[in-house]
Amino acid sequence: QVQVVESGGGLVQAGGSLRLSCAASGRIFSINDMAWYRQAPGKQRELVAVITSGDNSNYADSVKGRFTISRENAKNTVYLQMSSLKPEDTGVYRCKCRVRESVYTTWRDYWGQGTQVTVSS
Repeated sequence: QVQVVESGGGLVQAGGSLRLSCAASGRIFSINDMAWYRQAPGKQRELVAVITSGDNSNYADSVKGRFTISRENAKNTVYLQMSSLKPEDTGVYRCKCRVRESVYTTWRDYWGQGTQVTVSS
């Protein structure tokens, strides 16, 4: 099995910064894409940023220029550096990792439980 755990959320004032971390552990042969999603109360979940195994990244238009996604493959960890935070960035941030548990298995998505980010105005 694979476990995915996020950390780093909290309460911050508008204009501030936070760094989220997400670590995958367990039976891991390889990790492909690693992504951050968020969901605000009453809204649908949205993709915030994704990074491939080749370090190519994509961002939601609403966070471009403010958020940076990166990964540390040796630690099976992905980060989300968030700067110039706005109240509309508030939500539960969840990490998704596309994992292959062995050379004999296919890719499967694993989700973390999420971490709350609250930006006050």
